[in-house]
Amino acid sequence: MPNDPSDSTESSGGAAKVPSRTRKRFPGISSRAYEHPADRSALVALRKLTGFDTAFKALSGLLPERSLRLLFLSDSVRVSDQQFAHLNVMLLDACYILDLEKVPSMYVTQDPQPNAMCIGMDSPIIVVTTGLVELLDEEEMRAVVGHEVGHALSGHSVYRTILLFLTNLAVRVAWIPLGNLAILAIVTALREWFRKSELSADRAGLLVGQDLQASMRGLMKIAGGNHLHEMNVDAFLKQADEYEAAGDLRDSVLKIMNVLPRTHPFTTVRAAELKKWAASRDYQRLMDGHYPRRSEDKDTSAYDTFKESANHYAENVKTSKDPLMGLIRDISTGAGDIGGKLRNKFTGPGGTQTSTQERPAEETQEDPGDSPENGPRAE
Repeated sequence: MPNDPSDSTESSGGAAKVPSRTRKRFPGISSRAYEHPADRSALVALRKLTGFDTAFKALSGLLPERSLRLLFLSDSVRVSDQQFAHLNVMLLDACYILDLEKVPSMYVTQDPQPNAMCIGMDSPIIVVTTGLVELLDEEEMRAVVGHEVGHALSGHSVYRTILLFLTNLAVRVAWIPLGNLAILAIVTALREWFRKSELSADRAGLLVGQDLQASMRGLMKIAGGNHLHEMNVDAFLKQADEYEAAGDLRDSVLKIMNVLPRTHPFTTVRAAELKKWAASRDYQRLMDGHYPRRSEDKDTSAYDTFKESANHYAENVKTSKDPLMGLIRDISTGAGDIGGKLRNKFTGPGGTQTSTQERPAEETQEDPGDSPENGPRAE
């Protein structure tokens, strides 16, 4: 129990097993406590995708998980008391805080690209790159380890493994027209779900680290490298706000196209989402010990889950500054002049319209009341 303040023993290397500070623990916590509503709804949509169940059942038996474990065992460094001991303490601490009984195996692999992942069909495996280990400080890394343990607790590793396999398969069979299309449909749906699952795992990382500033710093470093002295949290978060509100419908479409090939949401968006959750009443209640337990999962109502997801999306549409969401609001409320609003969303305000002076002379003469003084004017 690395987070237990009564445990002051030291390892053979002389490093204390207790962390630098004590954090709250969440016995029996259910992943429902931190899962983003969009994560759950995207997973439901994924499971309803035509052909997904068939592919899932087939791949569950075909994926070479033993080969995957042997690969990391032979070509990476397994985290333990003897190797990367500080990461091992973080891993044990994260599992203790989230009450994950079976501690996942963790490996460090040589790769300058900062990255981490949780994969595996039967038992989760956490993999972090040397680029990430070298980039982050202790508290930032603790949030990342908690992020990956959150993936393990939520059962995300199974779908992540399938996504990796199908992505590689799609590249190999790209020359087969119809076969590639079928795979790409599932890959696209998997990516959509995985982007939402990252928001859930970010929350799990905050529950483990319990240091919002460290989580923010970690995301900023992933975006801009080890140059925190050149960055500012408020300015970084402002980028997310500007990104959401920028442009017209053309930009909204471009945002969708830009995000489709990605497995992770944009970093500024992740930071803004996490900060918003940390300021919410749900987070405060959770920190006060009021959260759903795993023992209650079997009694969870599917209807309540759907309702929560629907409410989340409705609130997003209501409060979003994105031009596309604004148009959806106008349509849903029955606002008039949808054609004009659609034109303005695409071209920006101030688009030209035919004025009274531009009408043919004979049309103006037929209606003597249509004059600049007392008639209708073009807006």
